[in-house]
Amino acid sequence: MPYDKLLSQGKIQKHVTSRKEIENLFRVVKRELKDAAIPQLSGDKKFTSAYNAILQCATTMMYCEGFKTRGEAHHYTTFQFLREFLGAEHYGLVDYFDSCRKKRNLADYDVAGEISETEVIELLEEANRFYKFTKDRITKNYSQYS
Repeated sequence: MPYDKLLSQGKIQKHVTSRKEIENLFRVVKRELKDAAIPQLSGDKKFTSAYNAILQCATTMMYCEGFKTRGEAHHYTTFQFLREFLGAEHYGLVDYFDSCRKKRNLADYDVAGEISETEVIELLEEANRFYKFTKDRITKNYSQYS
């Protein structure tokens, strides 16, 4: 069965989602994308908002597939799940998202101003693409939630 390792490690558990839950997550995604585009925000905050949009998109896919994270390090676990869910064709993208997770952790907890404007722009563009990809995938494969 897919996701056996994550299940056996207790990192994910079964989850029954609903159309309302997915709609709510997508509202969070839209808010985060909008916030990430506010020119007056610091680069760190814009980056964090774009990252959060990506994380919530990944979460919607996980929920539609019937799982949710469990315990600590749920961002890391979400990207582990996403890697397996999307498969080898998307490993590079998931690795990029995971590197952004690490950078977001530094910006949120350790040091300010280390994220360049180029990194912010790149992540925001990727977040918008990933939002569209996620919406399309859910509409195609999980129409009961779209």
